[in-house]
Amino acid sequence: MSKTSRVALVIGATGGIGGETAVALARKGWQIRAFSRTTRPSQDSLGWEWIKGDALDRASVVAAAQGIDAIVHAVNPPGYRNWATLVLPMIDNTIAGAKACRARVLLPGTIYNYGSDAFPVLGEESPQNAMSHKGRIRIELERRLKDATRQGVRSLILRFGDFFGPKPGNSWFSQGMVTPNRPLKSITYPGERGTGHSWTYLPDASETFAQLMDREAELADFACFHFRGHWDKDGTEMIEAIRRTTGKPSLPVKTLPWFLLKLASPFNETMRELYATRPLWTTPIELDNTRLVRFLGKEPHTDLDPAMERTLRALGCLSS
Repeated sequence: MSKTSRVALVIGATGGIGGETAVALARKGWQIRAFSRTTRPSQDSLGWEWIKGDALDRASVVAAAQGIDAIVHAVNPPGYRNWATLVLPMIDNTIAGAKACRARVLLPGTIYNYGSDAFPVLGEESPQNAMSHKGRIRIELERRLKDATRQGVRSLILRFGDFFGPKPGNSWFSQGMVTPNRPLKSITYPGERGTGHSWTYLPDASETFAQLMDREAELADFACFHFRGHWDKDGTEMIEAIRRTTGKPSLPVKTLPWFLLKLASPFNETMRELYATRPLWTTPIELDNTRLVRFLGKEPHTDLDPAMERTLRALGCLSS
């Protein structure tokens, strides 16, 4: 099949990783079928086919998947409430759509699948003993994709560190470290000084998906890779990049008040799940991308300063 005839259904096309992956695939000649609960964005000029639908409605997902070659499963319910009753039915519907048209499912994975027994360096086969309810659901989600291989459904999972980028969606960066749509007066950092952390620039992540799908025929039916991204070895490099980009070398750094999340956790599910992720910020966690580099030759990578400038400008955090 020629590159120009390939069609990708992107579930969650208005989100960060979904939208960026659609853009990257389109650059490679893919036709994009964007699936969203909302109508076509008023600012859309990309020429995508927009389909209004609900990822919880299996019939609409299967109908939208007719004639496609890949499904980008980039949809997540906001916050943490009702994850078990929403996330797993969504992936089951995507699997049904992929089975109907024999497409490959592309899933952005996370480090939430892992616990302290796998730290500090995570390989694709590291033990998955999540510390949070959300992480355990992510493990089950991936298990269902692997089991679907027996039904002829192929999958590609790319696991990433925390996202940042022009459209980061629900992320620690855009909802914790900085305040969008205003010049920065401070940075709130969830981690501890001296503790390394993995970050992923969204356009690099999406380009990796696109490059892997250029060689889709060489992938295993259930393919999984880790993306190294920007490794902040001591928890200060992201902070310094923000300071350089804003031209404010003395921009103050605040510590995230984890104790408040702990106090609220017995009464609030979102606070409880957020607090459960604290070990991901108190322990160095690095993703081993050996398998990815061996397959692609190198990992797509944008230098930190231009990546940060694009991110903060898109978030409305730069004064000019």
